[in-house]
Amino acid sequence: MVNNSAGEAVNERFTVEVAYALPDRQALLTISVNGSTSVEQVIQQSGILQQFPQIDLAVQKVGIWSRPVKLSEAVKDGDRIEIYRPLIADPKDLRRRRAEKAKEEGRADKVTGGRVHEAKAMQDDANSSD
Repeated sequence: MVNNSAGEAVNERFTVEVAYALPDRQALLTISVNGSTSVEQVIQQSGILQQFPQIDLAVQKVGIWSRPVKLSEAVKDGDRIEIYRPLIADPKDLRRRRAEKAKEEGRADKVTGGRVHEAKAMQDDANSSD
């Protein structure tokens, strides 16, 4: 084993995983890499880009064990590199739509957006049936 100027082992080999999933298909590949390998190099070496040609590393985010990382970050023994799919819907928009629906259905206060108390809900029901 040889150490570079930063004290990192460069000839050491260790095992990492690369994970990617679609709703109907997933892959978890295990490969052996050198100690000075970046996330992007691991992804390239794994062959996952050939299995899933729709992966675009210029657009899609990556992470190690659910922690977002840059493609240039060095990997360590036991890391699981995850390639994330783009979101199909904005979570804020979905939350806003659910809140509006709850207000329309009377499950949420129309002013504050908070939960409707039972006494107020019964009063509102009585007022609407008059």
